[in-house]
Amino acid sequence: MRAPLAIDSGTCPEERWDDPARGSLRWKTLLSQGVTESDSLVCGIALMEPGDFFALHSHPEAEVYFGLEGEGEVTIDGQPHRLAPGIALFIPGGALHGVPRVSAPLKWFYTFARDSFDQIAYTFRSDPNPTPRGQDE
Repeated sequence: MRAPLAIDSGTCPEERWDDPARGSLRWKTLLSQGVTESDSLVCGIALMEPGDFFALHSHPEAEVYFGLEGEGEVTIDGQPHRLAPGIALFIPGGALHGVPRVSAPLKWFYTFARDSFDQIAYTFRSDPNPTPRGQDE
């Protein structure tokens, strides 16, 4: 068993996709094996500014979004869902989801039941094959 951790999100670097077709959002990894001395959970904070988008994608793992700041719309399997402070969205594994575009700043917490973010095999709508997150960056 690993020791408890306290992570200050203010000290976490912002990351973004190398391929702009995947989206213009940024994120801060809070827990991910290889980045932190943790396992079993991956979590972080996603950040979007007006005009940003997060392309439609899927991955085998279920995911949870929890709204922290702002308000936006998350599309899950073609259905719009409001994301705002205090709202949790459960995204089933394999569901096609994304954030088409935001008109105001939006921030949410996300989490997966995996050891490392690099294990999440994202398939973007335009990608025929899944690519673990860390292998194309």
